[in-house]
Amino acid sequence: MEEIVFKVLKDAGRPLKSAEIAEMAGLEKKIVDKAIKKLKKEGRIASPKRCYYTPIE
Repeated sequence: MEEIVFKVLKDAGRPLKSAEIAEMAGLEKKIVDKAIKKLKKEGRIASPKRCYYTPIE
């Protein structure tokens, strides 16, 4: 799941909300939220502003 979420964020080219990621990836929001939490812990994504996420290159 984390790879799908990361790919959606990379392909978007702009910060996204978790609901937008869920819609684009065709996943449930709670699954996306879990993946986001894990990706943030691993240092692969950042949150430039509250509730928005972007990949760290």
